[in-house]
Amino acid sequence: MKARNGLTRFFNCYILRESRIIKEELWIRDGKIVNPEEVFYVEKVEPDVSLDCDGLLIAPGFIDIQINGGWGVDFSYDSENVEEGIQKVAKELLTHGVTSFCPTMVTSDKEKYSKILPKIQKKQGSKHGATILGVHLEGPFICLARKGAHTPELIKNPIKGIDSLLEMYGSLENVVIVTLAPELPGAVEAIKSLSQRGIKVALGHSEASLAQAEEGVRQGANLITHLFNAMLPFHHRDPGLVGLLASTTDKQVYYGIISDGIHTHPAALRIACRTNREGLILISDAVAAQGLPDGAYRIGPQAVSVENGWAYIAGTKTLCGSTMALDRCVKTFKEATECCLEYALETASLHPARALGIDNIKGKLDYGYDADFVFLHPKTLEVQSSWIAGEKDMCSQRSEQNDCLISDGDHEIADRSSWNNGFRARGLVLVSLAPRNLRRRRAAVKAKQLHLIIKF
Repeated sequence: MKARNGLTRFFNCYILRESRIIKEELWIRDGKIVNPEEVFYVEKVEPDVSLDCDGLLIAPGFIDIQINGGWGVDFSYDSENVEEGIQKVAKELLTHGVTSFCPTMVTSDKEKYSKILPKIQKKQGSKHGATILGVHLEGPFICLARKGAHTPELIKNPIKGIDSLLEMYGSLENVVIVTLAPELPGAVEAIKSLSQRGIKVALGHSEASLAQAEEGVRQGANLITHLFNAMLPFHHRDPGLVGLLASTTDKQVYYGIISDGIHTHPAALRIACRTNREGLILISDAVAAQGLPDGAYRIGPQAVSVENGWAYIAGTKTLCGSTMALDRCVKTFKEATECCLEYALETASLHPARALGIDNIKGKLDYGYDADFVFLHPKTLEVQSSWIAGEKDMCSQRSEQNDCLISDGDHEIADRSSWNNGFRARGLVLVSLAPRNLRRRRAAVKAKQLHLIIKF
């Protein structure tokens, strides 16, 4: 058998595959998930590294398609240091299991779009930060009566269809989703043109009737923005946008929903889940206060006040987004709906991947897919670490560096200082592992069953 091939083997783990949680090994190479039988029996190679996962659950990395910012960064306001802000959020998201995201800009003026949009580039993620799938533009082409937290003076009608959007946004090169209200003048033409360009259209901040919403879907829209929020409430004679959940449209309509315990009542979550299971997508809709304490923040041109975790437009009781990360939304959703764990995880991974048309490479742990996944405690669902493109995120590595077991098969050390003092000079490469059951792992190392240090 050959070695030194870049293969990593995860064993003693449970993985989510084909909507089932099964006990099975996961093998990765060159940033992709590979078939271990083909590698072992056809290529006749062994893994370079084998990691004992100690019974943890491995799920596809979460995908957040609507996030306004976090950790003090607001994607619609901070126009002078856009790249640094995006990278900061991308890095922090990995600690919450989010391996891909769509930075979201709320209604802004033309100057802000011209400054910010060109600087938010689509970017493959790494251990330093989550993948940037492209921008989600929420506004300004929305209904004034359903503006929510958007600045009323900046709201527009897309009277000239796609030309109105191009005049406002400039280039759409890095855009993957546009939220607009389908009842506005020129909106249907804009939806059709955006869809022809490969940009997904979400219907939201709208007073559309069901008929108007269905026309938007016929022209190419396939998403609803934060269901139940900033739209007409359900009415039995005309259910509006909510009616799309049970509509007879030819294609699946997906809908984002905020499961933070604030925006959407548990009963509303259950209604949505039981009405249209395949379309449900958990989103964070997080603002700059994500990951930070109560205080004063921004969302675009608006000042934000966060009180007890509730984010309001300053001086009002108008909600303006969430302060909860997507991993917490998954836990809240599961508790509220009492759904199975498999389904809860897929609403934050497989479903958004399908909505964006990237479910051929993301959202699953199938062979050939991107090696983007998250280690979770099987009971608490606490994130243990995230892996993206086959690399472990740096934050998890740093948090473990003082206790992880280090060995070359003949010697073992238990702390980083010993590594620095003696083993680095011997030409060894460190591979860190979560510090669980160290006694059992030490025994495995002594028996030459587990090697955490690889020679060059």
